[in-house]
This record gives sequence, C-alpha cells and structure tokens, in this order.
Amino acid sequence: MSRVRPVPGGRAVEVEPERVQGWIGRFADRHGAVDVRVAEDEVEITAADGATATFRTRGGASVEEVLENLIEPRRIGLVLVRLGGHSVGVAFGGKVEVSATDRKQVHGRIRAGGWSQQRFARRREGQARVALQAAADDVFRVLVPRLAQLDSVVLGGDWQALDVLRNDRRLRDVFSMAEDRVLDVPEPRRTVLDEAAERARCVEIVIQDTRATGPDADRMDTGEGA
Repeated sequence: MSRVRPVPGGRAVEVEPERVQGWIGRFADRHGAVDVRVAEDEVEITAADGATATFRTRGGASVEEVLENLIEPRRIGLVLVRLGGHSVGVAFGGKVEVSATDRKQVHGRIRAGGWSQQRFARRREGQARVALQAAADDVFRVLVPRLAQLDSVVLGGDWQALDVLRNDRRLRDVFSMAEDRVLDVPEPRRTVLDEAAERARCVEIVIQDTRATGPDADRMDTGEGA
C-alpha cells in the first residue's frame, strides 16, 4: 500500500498527526524559510524556493490549535472494496472496533471469442453483481446505524467498485461523509483493514515542488525518519 500518490503538479503524502509539526520543520530545512497561512479549513505552507505544501485542518485559528486538533482521536468509517472482496469497519484512534470482511468469487477476463466468451462474460457480470451487493449490504449493516458517531468516512480500493456502492440509495449518507482521498489497497482482508485504520488517521499533505527531485527529496517530504 503506497502512502504517496501523484496529484496534478506534485504528490500527496500521508503523515501521522503527531509528526506533522516535525514534517513542517523538515520541509523548511529542505526548501528554505516558510510562511504558514491558516485558512478556514486549510493550512498552506510556502517556502522560500517556491515549493508549497497544503493540508486540510480539523479546526483551529493558529498553527498550534490546528496541530492540537489533528492529534485528537477520531472515529472513522472505513469502506474498502475491490471486485470480489470488501472489508468494512469503524476505527477509533487507528484501531478497528467493529468490522465485516468477505470475499466472493469473480472470475478473471478471457480473450477467447465466440459464444463461450459471451457466456463467460455474463457469468462474470453476475458474480460481480453478487459481490458488490454483498459489499453494499455490509456497509449498510456496519456503518449506517453508526453514522451519528462517525467524524468521517475513508474509502479505499477500486474506483469503479466504489462508484457502484455510491449509487446505492441506502448508502447515500455514508458517501456524503467520505473524504476526497481514496486509499490504494490490495485485496481487502482484515489485516488490510487494520492498516487502513492507521492510515485513515493520517494527514494528507499535498506537495507542489518541481525543483525537488531524486530519492533524498522524496524521503524528506514524505516525513521518513521523523
């Protein structure tokens, strides 16, 4: 599972809330003196060399208040879905409290043509529908009754599979609480859900710096070694 993903003009990295302050310091060490601006729901950091870093806040009028709020434990709903497998849960402070994980068989694609391919395709589509219906049912069962307790929902897995669930009317309120990011995860299993719970509490920092290149730059800006 990657904790770095490309975004237009740069990349986004996941940083544990407790390490954000140190991350800002290392960003300044690499890029020069920084100007930190706290907006209503975002912090924007501009360095002397023109590099920028931004991240969403959870309230706070100053950097100190922002960092304190980031560290506060949150209860997060998790929806991890790939075709044929899903894992759903509620996590508090990075630990899963309740969950449901299941896997349904969905055959892979074949290249052979003719009637047999069409029959195989119909069978595969049917398997996919069953798998995604099971995922939607578990999301409804695990998350919907607990929505009032959640601070947010974090998604992970395959965009197309998630879009199918997004169109389920029962899950409208779940997806209305979903954060913009979608975690890159392998086939959802309980161990994958546990790691996603830890990642979900991380702060996603978007870095835009065309001048920083090479492995040393990536290591510094992802916060490794903090």
